[in-house]
Amino acid sequence: MIEILIMVLCSIGALAILLASIGMLRMPDLYLRLSVTTKAATLGIGLILIGGAFHFKDVGVTSRSLAILFFVTLTSPISAQLIAKAAYFIRAKMWKGTVLDELNGMYNMTTHILHSKTEEEQEIEKKAGEKSERVETPGKNTKAD
Repeated sequence: MIEILIMVLCSIGALAILLASIGMLRMPDLYLRLSVTTKAATLGIGLILIGGAFHFKDVGVTSRSLAILFFVTLTSPISAQLIAKAAYFIRAKMWKGTVLDELNGMYNMTTHILHSKTEEEQEIEKKAGEKSERVETPGKNTKAD
């Protein structure tokens, strides 16, 4: 029974890695390739490591497999995000079918800071804040007796 579980886990893991490699070839731009590869390869590696942990039935191998699985699951999305951010910074071309660029106008290329609002919205808020500061509040300019 355990052999069937090992076979199923490793087979599904190998299929996930195969789909990741096919996705690398089929996706039109860096961002989509990165997304497909990160998700599918992480799943595939995880399933193969779990299958290996069941196969060897040794505490040392199982603990190593789980540690590798933990670190791959932890570092893979972070590294993919950093690679995508670097690609966006150097203006890697997006696929012509990309409908929406949600970062357009929100990423300051000189300071490398990502804002939640566009630069125009920030200017409007800044001007509104300056106007509210000019209004004198009662009791602010009174002198103590």
